[in-house]
Amino acid sequence: MQEIFGYTDELCRALQKQDEDIVHAIELVDVTKYHLECLRTDAGWDDFLTKVTCFCTKHKIKVVDMKGPYFPVGRPKRGLYNGAMNYHRFKVDMFVAVIDRQISELNGRFDEVNTELLSCMAAFCPLRLFAAYDQEKLVRLAKKFYANDFTSDELARLPWQLNMYVTHVRRDERFQNLKNLCQLSVMLVETNKHEQYHIVYKLLKLVLILPVATASVERVFSSMNYVKNKLRSKMGDDYLSNCLVTFVEREFFNQVKDEDVINRFQKGNRKVIL
Repeated sequence: MQEIFGYTDELCRALQKQDEDIVHAIELVDVTKYHLECLRTDAGWDDFLTKVTCFCTKHKIKVVDMKGPYFPVGRPKRGLYNGAMNYHRFKVDMFVAVIDRQISELNGRFDEVNTELLSCMAAFCPLRLFAAYDQEKLVRLAKKFYANDFTSDELARLPWQLNMYVTHVRRDERFQNLKNLCQLSVMLVETNKHEQYHIVYKLLKLVLILPVATASVERVFSSMNYVKNKLRSKMGDDYLSNCLVTFVEREFFNQVKDEDVINRFQKGNRKVIL
C-alpha cells in the first residue's frame, strides 16, 4: 500500500487543490499511470520484493518462501486456496490486482475523451506568459466539444481571433502574473478585452463552467453526509442549500463578525431582539 500510494499521493493532493493548474494535473495523471504500469512489470515486482525482504530481515520477521504453497492465516489449509503458491497469491492476486484497480480507476476518470478535453482546456492556461497556448487545441475544443454553442461564422473567425488575442495579452503587463483561468476571465473583463475578443471569451466561459465533477463539487456531496444526517433527514431544498453553503465555505464565514450577523438580522421586521 505504501509503495502504490506513494506514487498516487501527489496526484491526489493536486486534484484536491481548488486552483490547480490544468497542465500540471494532466502531466501528473500521465506520470502516475506510467509509474504504476512500471511497478506492475516483473522488474517492478522484483524491486518491491527486495524492499520487503530487506524490511523483514531488518526487523527479524520471517520471510515468506515464494516458491512454497500458500496457506491462509487463520483458515484451514484445505480450502479456497488449495494448491496455490505464495508467488501467485502475493504477486497476481494481491500486488498486481491492487495496481490494476488503481490504473482502472484512473482510466475511468481520465479516459481518452476527458484527457483530450482537459488537454485542450490547458491551452488557455495563462501561466508563464501563456506558454501552454496552442491554437490548434483551442479550435478543436470549440469544434469538437462545443460545436452547438458557436455559429459557423464564429468557428471560421476563431483561429484568427485566437492569434490576435494571445499576442495582445502577452504584450499586456497586466496579464503577466495570472495563475488560473478564473483570474484570466476577470482580467479580460476588467480590461474590456472580453468585448474585443468575444468569441475567445465565449469559449473561455464554456471552459470555466465545465468542471461539474471536480474535487470541489465532490466535496459538496461529501458534506451532505454531515449536514443532512439522520436527525435532519427531512430538510427542505432551500434550507439544505443554505446549510451547505455555510458549511462548505466555513473558512469564509468564520471571518464574518457576530455583530454583522446580528445587525443584518435585526434590520428585518423581527419580533426577537438578539
